Amino acid sequence: MKRTTYHWATTILLPLAFCACATLREHNADAIAVLSPTQGNEARGNIYFSRVKDGVRIDGEVTGLKPGPHGFHIHEKGDCSAPDAMSAGAHFNPAGNPHAGPRDKSRHNGDFGNIDIGQDGKGRLELVDDLLTVKPGPTSIVGKSVIFHEQTDDLKTQPAGNSGARLGCGVIQ
Repeated sequence: MKRTTYHWATTILLPLAFCACATLREHNADAIAVLSPTQGNEARGNIYFSRVKDGVRIDGEVTGLKPGPHGFHIHEKGDCSAPDAMSAGAHFNPAGNPHAGPRDKSRHNGDFGNIDIGQDGKGRLELVDDLLTVKPGPTSIVGKSVIFHEQTDDLKTQPAGNSGARLGCGVIQ
């Protein structure tokens, strides 16, 4: 009798990789972050990153957040393993700038301000950022993480805009 063994990485990760690649092609994106909720929360969504002439286009949809504005940032580590996503580290900030708003030139590369969530718990974002890349280098976001926060980012409080707990996290791949 011939025995067949399956390695867990082949049976679990390969189908996940296929799904992510299909989704990337579908959205004409170079990278994706699949957002999962932190412990006790419901935030979910897909965030897509695409190279464009002026930098990186970021677009996607989020569900499972309370209505109103929520802080949205890229964090320095691609690690969402902690129940509260603190394993993702601080905001992505290779230049060592202060926290600020998304239109400020002197800011963390990962500062994107807020996403507005409607009464249905859903939000959509579309923006282009000129401080990021998806190709290898010091400003590359691949291997970092996306975090959605509990509160509004005030765009000034150091070091993270006083935006509260991390409700959802996704590694950019």
